[in-house]
Amino acid sequence: MSGPLAGIRVVEFGTLIAAPFAARLFAEFGAEVIKIEQPGSGDPLRTWRKLHEGTSVWWYLQSRNKKSIALDLKSPEGLAIARDLAASADVVIENFKPGGMEKLGLGWDVLSKLNPNLTLVRISGFGQTGPYRDKSGFGAIGEAMGGLRYTTGSPDAPPARVGVSIGDSLASLHGVMGALMSLLRVKTGQGGGQIVDVSLYESVFNMMESTVPEYALDGQIRTRSGGSLPGITPSNTYETADGQYAVIAGNSNAIFKRLMNVIGRPDLADDPSLAHNDGRVPQTAMIDQAISDWTGKLGMDDVLAALEAADVPSGRIYSVADIVSDPHFIARDMILPATLPGGAEVKMPGISPKLSETPGEVKWQGPALGAHTDEVLAGIGRSSDDIARLREAGVVE
Repeated sequence: MSGPLAGIRVVEFGTLIAAPFAARLFAEFGAEVIKIEQPGSGDPLRTWRKLHEGTSVWWYLQSRNKKSIALDLKSPEGLAIARDLAASADVVIENFKPGGMEKLGLGWDVLSKLNPNLTLVRISGFGQTGPYRDKSGFGAIGEAMGGLRYTTGSPDAPPARVGVSIGDSLASLHGVMGALMSLLRVKTGQGGGQIVDVSLYESVFNMMESTVPEYALDGQIRTRSGGSLPGITPSNTYETADGQYAVIAGNSNAIFKRLMNVIGRPDLADDPSLAHNDGRVPQTAMIDQAISDWTGKLGMDDVLAALEAADVPSGRIYSVADIVSDPHFIARDMILPATLPGGAEVKMPGISPKLSETPGEVKWQGPALGAHTDEVLAGIGRSSDDIARLREAGVVE
């Protein structure tokens, strides 16, 4: 199985999350991804969060299917190798602060002359232009500026953080989307390569639904709403008698009627003033209380069974422990077995999206630093003697 991106070469100049996650998606679907790392230390993600024998388990996930080359980009010979790799690539992905690639001698002016068909994906906090271009920007800042954090959390508490690095990951997805658009243009003969300029804050902002026109129309500012879906009733999180929380979405007219009948409130089901969402929204507190009164008398399993029988969308809030044992996750290969160095068995997330004819696959977990240096250099014409000399000089590892 080769994957739909077989024959595409991606060179990654990235660390931590945004660029590496984008490159990982390419690698999972068959592209050859060459990750350039700093000799000695490599990507800092190698030592982030939970470690196994000194290496992050996140690293093994984030860098699966990639080839690692340890290369000193500050040396003239290392820079020459980087240019050769970019010249042979279809896509280069980087997440330096704007101007970082130029300082190395790898700016668009250089790379586009070496390879007119190159797609350069540039992921940064604020984009390559504009008054904030040179500010430092991490995912947390992008989530704040893009509007997500203002709407996240309880109304009576400070803005909250989503429990994962969502800003970086959204930027990664936008980077992949833009790169594929650019590749399609090149591969179909419509034109040459181009820059894909992705910012963290814009990637988050792209998810913010109708907040801008709502504000522009009448000054409405969407803010934190806890577990509810603002302006849509009922859609919230409700505590059950056994201390768990069920998400219940009764937010279409027909579903609302079924939900009210399930909870023993036919009076609300048949109330003409509640027949449509615009009538229900002003009565959100009353409707939520009626649902909470019902869920508070039943355990989670009984709540979900009753709602499923009535075809009301609902579900428990999953922890990772729930996820790895859930039969649906398992049936769709979203929990995969993996073996770490030393023989430790571990579970890893599967691959999404699902392609019927050319699905993605995991060929290997994140590699050791410089594990593919010899292979990659030989592939661009370096002899074994030359590679040995470069290693002796500390240019590669």
